[in-house]
Amino acid sequence: MYQIGWFSTGRGKGSRGLLQTAQDSIKSGELEAKIAFVFCSREYGETEATDIFLKMVEDYQIPLVTFSYQKFKSRVKPSESEPVVTSSPSWRLDYDREVMKQLQDFHPDLCVLAGYMLIVSAKMCQKYDMLNLHPAAPDGPTGTWQEVILKLIENNAKQTGAMMHLATSELDKGPVVTYCTFPIKGEPFDRYWQEIEKLPANSPRRHDAKDSLFKLIRQHGLAREFPLIISTLKAFSECRIKIIEGKIINTEGKPIKGYNLTAEIDNQVTGAIL
Repeated sequence: MYQIGWFSTGRGKGSRGLLQTAQDSIKSGELEAKIAFVFCSREYGETEATDIFLKMVEDYQIPLVTFSYQKFKSRVKPSESEPVVTSSPSWRLDYDREVMKQLQDFHPDLCVLAGYMLIVSAKMCQKYDMLNLHPAAPDGPTGTWQEVILKLIENNAKQTGAMMHLATSELDKGPVVTYCTFPIKGEPFDRYWQEIEKLPANSPRRHDAKDSLFKLIRQHGLAREFPLIISTLKAFSECRIKIIEGKIINTEGKPIKGYNLTAEIDNQVTGAIL
């Protein structure tokens, strides 16, 4: 059985929803895999939202490992906890070493950063193949999903998407593993593009149109994020792709620059976006 490692900070509904989606896919047989463990960087009692997440993991009877990064950070000397410009602060490297020690009895085939709020160290990336979601197509804008959408509107972009990339110690710099794209020109986007183009920059209506376009792009992108994550795990469990020495390999044994799941994702979201 394909073994998945699950890393999360368990901050809110998104973390719980993704775990539930994965478990539902496993239970239905759509995803032939098993979540070998859930690692959470918070412990019981830190936040109500995380407590709900941890209880959910236990209810699913998934092995749970918790280790609070906030508590760990508070135990180091103040000078060690200060940000370092050229690399991660020393406490982060020590924290990841301790995490790997606590997970040493698990041997996942693949790990997912599912709402994990820490940048993983190079040591951790060398230990595990870890996937992270970025809310843009390959070669698209970098940054948070908010920053991505603002750049798309500013650049008058024709399409966007989402991708899973291999986590590295450099944020959002790892090689593309899977992706999907969708157009943001044509229906139902054009009415807002047209208003933005024709109205004066200081017009309240132009601001409203820009805000509506922003929300619409987010709606279409968000609808694809969970399906992309699950379809990516499915592609790995079915051996359609694999990771060898940091490269994405297809069924022919050839390296590829990302596995295109657009058609598969479109089939899943058709009719789901109102």
